[in-house]
Amino acid sequence: MATEQIGSAYVMPGDGAGLTRRHMLASAAALAAVPLAAALPPAAHAASPMQGTSRPSWARFKLGAFELTMLADSDAFIDGPYPIIGANAAQTEVEQLMRDNLLPPAKYQPGFTPMLLNTGKELLIFDTGNGSNGFVPRPQGGWLARQLVAAGFKPEQIDVVVLSHGHSDHVGGIMEVGKPLFPNARYVIAATEYDFWSPRNKLPAELEKYAGPFRSNLVPLADKVSFIKPGDDVVAGVRSLAAPGHTPGHIAFIIESLDKSLLFWGDCAHHHVASLARPDWDCVFDVDKRQGAETRKKIYDMAASERLPVAGYHMPFPSIGYVERLDGGGYRWLAHTYQLNL
Repeated sequence: MATEQIGSAYVMPGDGAGLTRRHMLASAAALAAVPLAAALPPAAHAASPMQGTSRPSWARFKLGAFELTMLADSDAFIDGPYPIIGANAAQTEVEQLMRDNLLPPAKYQPGFTPMLLNTGKELLIFDTGNGSNGFVPRPQGGWLARQLVAAGFKPEQIDVVVLSHGHSDHVGGIMEVGKPLFPNARYVIAATEYDFWSPRNKLPAELEKYAGPFRSNLVPLADKVSFIKPGDDVVAGVRSLAAPGHTPGHIAFIIESLDKSLLFWGDCAHHHVASLARPDWDCVFDVDKRQGAETRKKIYDMAASERLPVAGYHMPFPSIGYVERLDGGGYRWLAHTYQLNL
């Protein structure tokens, strides 16, 4: 006769409740005979020590036949976003926008993210991080030299150093221990940008403090510098794009391979919520704040309309995402998930 199993007691169909109760009582008696210690879970081991927070230091993506490698140059928290973003607004308004987006109102962690581009023919790096004399001091910043090695590259492999502009967190990594980090590279920057930062005793005091790293890091390499203007190609597949306001010669870049495109926008945003939601809010580092706001709107609108992936230098690492246009004139940063992994 067939049987069916319930727990550890076998019940014969049709035998009735009495047989079931007998088997249940027998099972209970057997369990009671097991020593209590054997029924308890094993004793806990000593508590494991805390390991500390961690995040990836580089990330790699495909773009047509090209390959992109994003390198984290810092993990520092800084005060803000107010007044770095929104000095022309009320501090309470900026802080409320942070709370509305589940962010701390007075601290944020910007990306500082140089980008390597391997075209298959040349290896380019876009901006060079903080180095030893940039915006974020070591050890919180200036990681580029070691991140290159971690990502599988040697500094001497870099063919072209592309500079979006001359601020210290973009040119700081050009030099390492007093020598060029990229001994075989040529350097590309807008002529307008170079002419703005390189002369001495020309800038007002509030800008002069930003010029030191540019003069000490790039000016000594002037014989290796190539000057471009918006619309010029850096190499095949990399075209410069006007993005003035943050600095006079600030430029972005459109990168194209096969049927894929990406926008590297340099410093068109400094916070992934505040800069995009309110492009009219001032950035304290913009040389021309009115023009900076106009450029942000133009660049964001292009990215949203053309549905371009964006490499945003100060966006949260790995600093790749998309731009969505919102009702009311603002925009939203949509962080990359897997679109470029296909």
